[in-house]
Amino acid sequence: MSQKNKKRILLKLSGEILSGDHVFGIDPNVAQQLAKEVASLKKLDIDIGIVLGAGNIFRGRDASEKGMDRVTADYIGMVGTVINSVTLQDSLEQLGLETRTLSGIDIPKIAEPYIRRRAIRHLEKGRIVIIAGGTGNPFFSTDSAAALRSVELDCSLLVKATKVDGVYDSDPVKNPDAKKYTNISFAEVLEKELAIMDLTAITLCKENKMPILVLDITKEGNLYNALSEEGIGTTIN
Repeated sequence: MSQKNKKRILLKLSGEILSGDHVFGIDPNVAQQLAKEVASLKKLDIDIGIVLGAGNIFRGRDASEKGMDRVTADYIGMVGTVINSVTLQDSLEQLGLETRTLSGIDIPKIAEPYIRRRAIRHLEKGRIVIIAGGTGNPFFSTDSAAALRSVELDCSLLVKATKVDGVYDSDPVKNPDAKKYTNISFAEVLEKELAIMDLTAITLCKENKMPILVLDITKEGNLYNALSEEGIGTTIN
């Protein structure tokens, strides 16, 4: 397979997943399991980029609603994504996978600066690239960062990996009769105001024709199966 035609994905992982059964913090066992799920994709010979949230450490928006300056809160959240990214990098490297963490905010002791051409070069060399620090700017979520990086890095798919197995017409936790979509259009997502990703992220993907696959990452083998066969999760295009 030529590099030009090689599949490249951007995996968006929520920070909450890393906390496992705890409310906050990082469960090393969960990080190791996530690393195994990502490692399985190497069998498919695809380039892998990853963006992590920081909800297990700090939520900038929640803090700002309680009186903290929004810009300050968002920067603290960005630092949280660096913590999660370096944690996942360590777990991936323990599996023998060459990994690089690049950051949208400068923390040179533990992460390279995010430069698009550098990130692409790492991907072309078969390295897993974890992109921390959000967009490097306040007022943008890590979902928006994932959408932006997927477009910047010429990915063919953005995978939103959560604790839910797809997109529903209502909250499946509150409504046992909620209907799950197998496929749904960006227009429907916006019209029905489905809370999959924030409006900025959805709009950016829609305008750049970037399909999104939403799936449950906590189910063992789900990530690999979703990218090697049809019918798992929900596809938005």
